[in-house]
Amino acid sequence: MEDSTESPGNDSGVVLVRKRRKGIYILPNLFTLAALFGGFYAIVMAINGRFDLASVGVFCAMVLDSLDGRVARMTNTQSAFGEQMDSLSDMVSFGAAPALISYVWALNGLGRWGWFAAFVYCACAALRLARFNVNTAVVDKRYFQGLPSPAAAALVAGFIWLMTDLGIKGSAVAWPMFALSLYAGLTMVTNVPFYSFKDVSMMRSVPFAVIVLIPLGIALINIDPPTVMFGVFVVYGLSGYVIYGWRKAKGVHTSVISTSTDEPDERGLHK
Repeated sequence: MEDSTESPGNDSGVVLVRKRRKGIYILPNLFTLAALFGGFYAIVMAINGRFDLASVGVFCAMVLDSLDGRVARMTNTQSAFGEQMDSLSDMVSFGAAPALISYVWALNGLGRWGWFAAFVYCACAALRLARFNVNTAVVDKRYFQGLPSPAAAALVAGFIWLMTDLGIKGSAVAWPMFALSLYAGLTMVTNVPFYSFKDVSMMRSVPFAVIVLIPLGIALINIDPPTVMFGVFVVYGLSGYVIYGWRKAKGVHTSVISTSTDEPDERGLHK
């Protein structure tokens, strides 16, 4: 990203090199900013009492977040700035936004227990994102170490969306919301392996049946989006524990750390 231009030599024959300022890639960061707006929109809609739209905002942020990295890799526009921007956006959209939405919708009726659950979720999201950044080079790319923050946010937002669609008020399901917030939050910071789907290549040929399943899946979601989306992420939110139990039963190593680290201060994060 840093270009240089040579200026004409002076009388002494020395060639001066003038460096241009570093720039920022626009395309992937546009997706990141759009995902950030999704989280901000979700918070605003929750404050206005539109919890259905708040939940949709979180899901839109999740879709956009899944695209920015792919766009950066496809266009060869990866950058350290983009990585940091993505983490900050994720903290808002998948950390602060779900915590605030769940609190305004239901948890505020539980008093101190309510903000306790909301804060635990928010804090675990921050810890999850920080550990992800530290462990990027050593984690098996096929799995996430703990529940990824977008999936945790989808659990919380999906439950709110489903209950709102059914006409159930948050005060009636405050304790289930409490339990789900703690489950989603604490699962983010476990070492339970969750399949990442990163080994699925869009450039690889697939059987014709796979192409047929795609429109069928879209049609299934359109039948009842809140129920289907929440159900999908409930299954995914439990899948890590199934994988963990299967590995334990088979005597297979359960850690997703593929290599060791030479940084002694961070070894505890990799176990």
